[in-house]
Amino acid sequence: MSNAEGITKRAIRYIVTSLHRTDGLTVQRFNGLTWRSHSSFCFRAFTLIELIVVFGLIIVLTGLVLSTVGYARKKGARVRAETEIAAMSAACEGYKADYANYPRPTSTTPNNTTDALDARTMRDPTTANYRAASLVLYRAVSGDRNLDHIVNSSDGYLDIDGSALSPAPTPPIPPPPSYFTFKPNQLSPSDQTQPVEFIRDPFGNSYGYSTANQADPVTPKGYNPTFDLWSTAGVAPSPTPAPPATQQDLWIKNW
Repeated sequence: MSNAEGITKRAIRYIVTSLHRTDGLTVQRFNGLTWRSHSSFCFRAFTLIELIVVFGLIIVLTGLVLSTVGYARKKGARVRAETEIAAMSAACEGYKADYANYPRPTSTTPNNTTDALDARTMRDPTTANYRAASLVLYRAVSGDRNLDHIVNSSDGYLDIDGSALSPAPTPPIPPPPSYFTFKPNQLSPSDQTQPVEFIRDPFGNSYGYSTANQADPVTPKGYNPTFDLWSTAGVAPSPTPAPPATQQDLWIKNW
């Protein structure tokens, strides 16, 4: 064998040996990369304690959000009630300017509607007393005496308590003046095809309207010598626990 052949064989042997070594190193590195990649994408499951903590946090956050929403809704209802009471009080002043007295039936004295509702002692807005007195206020300031949501000449034959005027007016009768226009959500029922049952506050109950102090300022009954107008603000007639002072302190009122 010549020197050239020997050199060639040794070169070939070196190349083959180098390739084997490189191949083995490549396989090892690839296997290492494969193992590392696999380990990096292998997720560990949550433990029971971790799940309990997560769900507990979700419940706490949900409670905080709901309480905040409830508070904001109640605050908005109170602001709306204050606005409506102020607007209806202004309407009563307009009525007084035309009729020389605040809305109060005078067919009997004391009457069985606004004089009979006493804000000092009557706290349940779901009673017939509240609704009857509320309708007196509605008829007086809206002009809709027959409760059909329309003000026309037929309303001119009725008093603000719904009774027929005596003696009956001589035709033609102009419709009663309107001092306040109620929105459907301020009346119950809100369906305008049904007769009005009462003026509804933002809490779903009847507003209170009373002239009891006019009828009996000595006992006394009521609070204002003119009229009392209030919303019970959704407070239960007998709240538990009892309010720190009187229940009326929690109401939205004009006194």
